[in-house]
Amino acid sequence: MTTIPSLGYSIEIGDLLQGSLSKLLSEEFSTRKKVIICDENTHENCVPYLTTSIDELANAEIIVLPAGEENKILEICAQVWEALSEYKIQRNDIILNVGGGMITDIGGFVASIYKRGVDYMNIPTSLLAMVDASAGGKTGIDLGVYKNQLGLFSTPLLVVCDNIFLGTLPDEELLWGKAEMLKHGLIQSKEHWLNLKTKPAKDITIEDIAASVAIKNEIVKADFKEENVRKGLNFGHTIGHALEGFFLEQDKKAHGHCVAWGIVAESLLAAKFGTLPMEEFKEIFAHIQSEYPQIKLEPDNLTHLIELMKHDKKNNSKRINFTTISTIGVSHIDQAFSEKQIQEVLQELFIAH
Repeated sequence: MTTIPSLGYSIEIGDLLQGSLSKLLSEEFSTRKKVIICDENTHENCVPYLTTSIDELANAEIIVLPAGEENKILEICAQVWEALSEYKIQRNDIILNVGGGMITDIGGFVASIYKRGVDYMNIPTSLLAMVDASAGGKTGIDLGVYKNQLGLFSTPLLVVCDNIFLGTLPDEELLWGKAEMLKHGLIQSKEHWLNLKTKPAKDITIEDIAASVAIKNEIVKADFKEENVRKGLNFGHTIGHALEGFFLEQDKKAHGHCVAWGIVAESLLAAKFGTLPMEEFKEIFAHIQSEYPQIKLEPDNLTHLIELMKHDKKNNSKRINFTTISTIGVSHIDQAFSEKQIQEVLQELFIAH
């Protein structure tokens, strides 16, 4: 078990039965109600392991949400709040969010708003959630096609990342998680990037996961409210979120897929109009292209994508803000590019020639 101290809580990476989860539930919440929030997939594949392995969860109330990013919306939150009221959940009870990033995002948001804040823990079950949502204290939901427009900073009591749950995932979902890990390497650790390049997503180890979590956690601890260095974690996400929002309207493409190609696009911006050496861009492009299916767009999609970028919550004034890299392992925040430059890159990467 690897334990990474964060801001008032710990992130435990390893066998959850060997960590502090059971003890915390039995000692601090022995007489309190427990609620598990999950989705249809984790209800079938993950929750039974928890409720049969941890005595304190045997009688937990279970709220099952429909799976998919399109359900990370206020209407679903309202239904969960109504269910919590029906279960007579009070401020001293505990909520456990068991699932991918969609569940930890919405579950944390629900817990933080209900009765002005109920304690919660996160048990991320996807690789993406383990390396991304486990550290940072961000909760949130989408507003239409705009990602994470409603939310707040709120930390859980505990996060437990147990790779036993990764065995329930298709290879494709492991690949989406790897995209976030590649980002961690590109912005801060060339060694991490080079290590991840050598292995397919299915061969990522618990040590690799811990390394990615540690990178993100150190950045978050230095800048919890994302006023400075934490913006570096947005590398690949300005264009990635726009792609995700665009495809969400058509019920296509996952977060990790869009972030992977967002990384490529924002690297090309840095290579063409910044200081990233073109050879390093080619290295990044070659690896992403080898693992992630090419995204293809029509010319008239580009204006819509830029409009989606303008709604990105990281922007200020009329600028579209980016994090870029000057070399693999070194990032720079608050980099602005013109719409013409952005269109040029999108055209080069995503429009068939």
